[in-house]
Amino acid sequence: MKTVALRFSDKFAPKEGTIKAHENLIKEHGYVWYGKLGLPLSQKAIDYIKENNDPKILLIHSGKTARYWAYVSEILKEVPEINKIPPYYRDINDKFKTWFKVLRFEPAPKDIMGRCTVISSGALLGEVSKHSMSPYFIIEVEGE
Repeated sequence: MKTVALRFSDKFAPKEGTIKAHENLIKEHGYVWYGKLGLPLSQKAIDYIKENNDPKILLIHSGKTARYWAYVSEILKEVPEINKIPPYYRDINDKFKTWFKVLRFEPAPKDIMGRCTVISSGALLGEVSKHSMSPYFIIEVEGE
């Protein structure tokens, strides 16, 4: 399976953290919009995600060991419905250039970083992510 791995942090998140803040809106509305800061994803990256039977992206918690699968049903490059965005980043929504409509989050397996190969280099995601400042990686996931 080819998809995208994105970094995230809790730097601006409320006390409960990024994932929990998003899950609160999923419980309320059935989905939430998860925004990617900075440059938008390439169309090629978006196409890889959409080609999957059960589209999902890998979220990598910067500086921590937590990894999550975010199951997505839609991807936009314009700001979606504001009330479906977590409150803590509604005021800065213009800084997010790609939006993922997330239906659910699941913890990824502990060995996931060793099962993902970065397509551009052929190297393992676990190694590349330690030394790269790239905000996202197009990956091939073994066994998915």
